[in-house]
Amino acid sequence: MTYGLNGAIATSSAHASQVGLGILKSGGNAMDAAIAACAVQCVVDPMQTGIGGDCFALVSPKGSAEIDGLNGSGRAPSGLSADLLLEQGIDEISLTSPHAITTPGAIDAWVRLHEKYGSMEFADILAPAIDAAENGFVVTQRTSVDWQLATEKLLQNEAASALFLKNGEPPKAGTKWQLPKLAATLKAVAKSGRAAFYEGEIAEKMVAALSAVGATHTADDFAQTNCDYVDLISTDFRGYDVHQIPPNGQGITALIMLNILKGYDLADLDPTGAKRYHLQAEAARLAYLARDKYVADMSKADVPVDMLLSEEFAAHLRGYIEVGKAGDPTGADALDKHKDTVYVSVVDKDGTAVSFINSLFHPFGSGIACAETGVMFQNRGAGFVVEKGHPNCVEPNKRPMHTIIPGMVTQGGKATHCYGVMGGGYQPVGHAHVLSNMWDYGMDVQEAIDCPRTFYNAGVLELEETIDPAVRQELVDMGYEVTTPELPHGGGQIIHIDHENGVLAAGTESRKDGHALAY
Repeated sequence: MTYGLNGAIATSSAHASQVGLGILKSGGNAMDAAIAACAVQCVVDPMQTGIGGDCFALVSPKGSAEIDGLNGSGRAPSGLSADLLLEQGIDEISLTSPHAITTPGAIDAWVRLHEKYGSMEFADILAPAIDAAENGFVVTQRTSVDWQLATEKLLQNEAASALFLKNGEPPKAGTKWQLPKLAATLKAVAKSGRAAFYEGEIAEKMVAALSAVGATHTADDFAQTNCDYVDLISTDFRGYDVHQIPPNGQGITALIMLNILKGYDLADLDPTGAKRYHLQAEAARLAYLARDKYVADMSKADVPVDMLLSEEFAAHLRGYIEVGKAGDPTGADALDKHKDTVYVSVVDKDGTAVSFINSLFHPFGSGIACAETGVMFQNRGAGFVVEKGHPNCVEPNKRPMHTIIPGMVTQGGKATHCYGVMGGGYQPVGHAHVLSNMWDYGMDVQEAIDCPRTFYNAGVLELEETIDPAVRQELVDMGYEVTTPELPHGGGQIIHIDHENGVLAAGTESRKDGHALAY
């Protein structure tokens, strides 16, 4: 762990963490540091995040338990509907479809968050990211691996290839890379704010690039983009209150998992043993079934939040768990009776905590870029279903079910943990896993992040390669189909705020190029 008294930041990038700590030490606050660090990662980790994506944030002003939440997810274009897709013979939005591109919400979110909480000039906050894009940055080890794995996707789009490949090849670790078109766009935003991105020349260029590949976006879709401050949802777990952004985000999935798990005495189980991973897998199986049935844009669909978070619903789901046996992946009638992201955690000298997450969804999002602006577009629209009558069915100006979920924990009227776990659909499991690691097993924040992970995903239990072969065999014997993922599950950062001693303890992700700093 990294300890400090006056401020701390944890990100999955050494460069971003250094920028954020510099801002904290020079008098900037947690929001200034969070936006600056995220903007840097939009340059140096372009497959993980970007200004063509979305942003969610939780804010604890001066360490208060009164948490503010912002949903900065974009919406489907006004010209996109299920009827239009079905007429074209499309019954599922693919990850690389132009129809998977929702209007980017990140810049709008950054500006709104800065207006309410920031203390520095917006141009000064974006200056480090602009410098990295214009003058170059060094590609790090994990970033180079992710870049390499996305090569085929980038080759499918001329603009993406021009921006992120050289002679058809991605950069290797240790390579200097520049993104001058992105630098120019960031400069315009630094000078003129939100309007520079969503109106005028830059927006026109993005709309033209989208129209060229068959998307339905218009200038009005960009101009009307707006984020929302929202009332949070929460549950109690082991004496702490865990807070999440409400749907369309999938944070409610993590809360359902915690509600299921608190019915078991996990502390008596081996934290890396088969029985613990089995109960976590079963909680995930049922919570994700609930997510896929109910989670949607609450402004466009009726989402039964109170029912989903009730103790009665958790008890009902526990009735579909048979200890020692893998459950039915389809869920039978359990519910009928009732990937890529960056996360930034920052706490400043005044105790303000910012839980900040920004994403393109899958690596390099849709794989579709705008060559003239340097913007890579996300593929969040793949989170919609094309099924009329379903709460999450695609429709004009609607937000899709969204995977990125910043986390915040409070106890006794104060924020205690500012945390997040990256990894697309994995994130609810990651949240439940690290919180249980701390409160059921007494792990510190770094141990909680490092602990080997599993992910029950679409009927398959994915086990990181660090899990004991004997544990793997026990899970197979329980009836699970077990695989090893190509890359470790997700990433994560946590800052623990020890109010009694006035100490900050920060941990970051060993699975990525993570860095936790404090002073």
